[in-house]
Amino acid sequence: MTSGELVSLLDADTSIKVSSTLEKSTGKRNLIDGSPETCWTSQQGLPQFIQLGFMHPVLPKRLLITFQGGFVGTRCAVCIPTEEGGKKDWKILTTVYPEDVNRRQIFDLIPTEADQLSGGVSSLKLIFEDSSDFFGRITVYDLRLEGISVTE
Repeated sequence: MTSGELVSLLDADTSIKVSSTLEKSTGKRNLIDGSPETCWTSQQGLPQFIQLGFMHPVLPKRLLITFQGGFVGTRCAVCIPTEEGGKKDWKILTTVYPEDVNRRQIFDLIPTEADQLSGGVSSLKLIFEDSSDFFGRITVYDLRLEGISVTE
């Protein structure tokens, strides 16, 4: 059903939605363009989010993220889609706590419940509940997600 090696889950086919963008030059595509010169910056206010949609189900295992110091999402709920009683919503997979630094940070995504990822997920949402910026802005220079592609 799956291969054991971690691969990048983000590519040109990944859909990206964000809660807000400060200006056109700091748009959402900058999150995964691989350039250290570009970034996504949110407007002020919390929470802010990044939502990723995948072409095929995936098992996310590791989040790699590079913030601009001073504009770090210091508490981030990593959420997966759920449907209960016909209502679609988001359920917390795990929470990570990035440091207020300018370097890449790596977080293993360990589910709070053992079977949360059975069969894979079609999307993932990073909800930044807190920020090191007084105004709640978030700036991300690089976003990577590693895991396993689920095949039929």
